[in-house]
Amino acid sequence: MRLLVKLPSGTQHGAAPTSLLVEMARRCEEAGADGVVLGEHVVMGPRPGDYAWGDFPFGVDAPFPEPMVALSAVAAVTRRLVLTTGVLVAALRPAPLLAKQAATLDELSGGRLELGVGTGWQREELEALGVPFDKRGPALTDTIGACRALWGEQPARFQSPTVSFDELWCEPRPPLGRPPVHFAGTLNERNLRRVVELGDGWIPIMGATDESVASDAARLRATWDDAGRGPEPPRIRVALPLRRVDGRLSPRATLAGWEAAAVGGGTDLTIPMAAFVRTEADLDRFVEELGEARASLPG
Repeated sequence: MRLLVKLPSGTQHGAAPTSLLVEMARRCEEAGADGVVLGEHVVMGPRPGDYAWGDFPFGVDAPFPEPMVALSAVAAVTRRLVLTTGVLVAALRPAPLLAKQAATLDELSGGRLELGVGTGWQREELEALGVPFDKRGPALTDTIGACRALWGEQPARFQSPTVSFDELWCEPRPPLGRPPVHFAGTLNERNLRRVVELGDGWIPIMGATDESVASDAARLRATWDDAGRGPEPPRIRVALPLRRVDGRLSPRATLAGWEAAAVGGGTDLTIPMAAFVRTEADLDRFVEELGEARASLPG
């Protein structure tokens, strides 16, 4: 079981949220966290209400640092943290560019990159970057398929409805073969195929119930086994429900919910730093409680 801290992109933290991310990540590593997560929006459109899974928690003017750039800075000051996205809208980048970015960051960090990817939900964002909204699912599948080809044997070849190339070299390649890829979203049949055929894990949609995650996790593991994916099971990244103590949101109490997440199939637990940290004193308290809680987790 791994503990991942979601760094506060998409929200305000003092006057300079982006410049604080690197120090926050370094403090998390010292406290024993296993990894850090960064979300993304390249641009925001005027209708956050189009988000289909509850109230979108950020304003249209919230800062979202570009995650591949920000995680490169984190890589330079850490030695052990897994560096992952949650989630990267993969098809917003041409597949060869994403493959190059990911392989470069993976090599710079010594093989610590993991990609959490999704289709995206915001029409204006996708269409501003040339991705037809109603083709975003196939575009995600083809983008990751093409990246996997470019991370493999050279020259690389790939043919699909949205991405095609023949006889390309893309160096450097990831040092450990390829970075793990975790697909986010509802586990419908299309997404189930993506995870099993192209991925290494699943990120349930924000707000998913424990019951639905447990049921879908069991279905994923059964399909994974039927496909002969080997003894290593898929990783399942679960957001821990926030808990309070004496009216105050408590990292310690929140992290104490790990057993319920494990019963539901979770292998990676995420906790959002932005929910707890507004001041330097908050950061000190968060890091202290994070370290205490990490010592009690298995693995």
